[in-house]
Amino acid sequence: MAKIKKYTKKDGSKAYMFNLYLGTDPVTGKQRRTTRRGFRTMAEAKTALSRLELEVIENGLPTSKRKIMTFEEVYKMWFEQYKTTVKESSAYTQNNIINVQILPYFGSLRVDKIDTAFCQKQVNRIFKNLRNYNNVINIARQILDYAKVMKQIKTNPMNDVIVPKKRKTLDDTDNQVNFYTKEQLKTFLETLKEHATYQMYVVFRVLAFTGMRKGELAALKWSDVDFKNGTITIDKTVAIDSNGGLHIQAPKTHKSIRTISVDDTTLNAFRTWKNELRKELFKQGQNIDKGDGFIFHRNNGNFINKYIDQFLPSFLRKYDLPQIKPHGFRHTHASLLFESGASIKEVQDRLGHENIKTTMDIYTHVTKSAREKTAEKFAKYIDF
Repeated sequence: MAKIKKYTKKDGSKAYMFNLYLGTDPVTGKQRRTTRRGFRTMAEAKTALSRLELEVIENGLPTSKRKIMTFEEVYKMWFEQYKTTVKESSAYTQNNIINVQILPYFGSLRVDKIDTAFCQKQVNRIFKNLRNYNNVINIARQILDYAKVMKQIKTNPMNDVIVPKKRKTLDDTDNQVNFYTKEQLKTFLETLKEHATYQMYVVFRVLAFTGMRKGELAALKWSDVDFKNGTITIDKTVAIDSNGGLHIQAPKTHKSIRTISVDDTTLNAFRTWKNELRKELFKQGQNIDKGDGFIFHRNNGNFINKYIDQFLPSFLRKYDLPQIKPHGFRHTHASLLFESGASIKEVQDRLGHENIKTTMDIYTHVTKSAREKTAEKFAKYIDF
């Protein structure tokens, strides 16, 4: 505890002073002390000391003595902690979002100068320009929460903003539909088989008939396919690292690790592709039966997932087929499973959904044909 001392001023008068230990500065790591003097009485000095001690307990070190950081400086400290809690691919994605959507507007500002009015303006901008606006807003809020933890600000101005909500229309709902009907899938695969390489035919057949994620498909090795029992084991995925490169890592969630059954036609497509690949590699002096290579590597050795993104939209435009994203084949598989009579739990397990809500969301988008069958079943049961 600080001691109050009596001392003599230059003019010969008596006064009181104290020297108080404030603690360690969380920014610099240095110990901090402060000296206050000039109190006329012991009572004045005691009151000032008590107030200062209370302020330090409640608010941390006095801001007048501490360097106030910019938003970007706080972000860099926050990100060092954040990236230890998520996979490299998630850290890479969030870092890109921050650099494009947040730092150009917040970065140079001192965090103690950022107020709710400014934050509201940025929230409105983000809402207007981005579909995934909630994610961007939450990141900005987390960074300012970290500034509060670091005693750089007393309150987080992002906590007082009003986040607008988009009103869903029928057009919005239609635009969210990213899957093929049974007939559309049949046409797509037939067109693919006729006009694309056999590798790409197998790639999209596997996506549509297993529901696996694009990264999971890119990470498949021949040892993952059990031709005897007709199954595929999914226990890894291709992901983006912090430098933007690709690497193999564990799947998205624990539930994503799964072994699923495969239909005979898809299994035969694997066999045919393996035979074609065997001939191709033999010409290069390689033996596919030695080692355990990736099933869908590109000729240059790269993973195939980036090529899938490039190939699909141009192929669909060329042959005037409905646009669909690669992930849409996972949605397609789920929808057609529901049409065929599979239960919600069966679909959840097959697709490796951690949260059944994800499966339920797809269930609500079951195709028109399934909804019509539901009505027919009801009418047939009532029969009047």
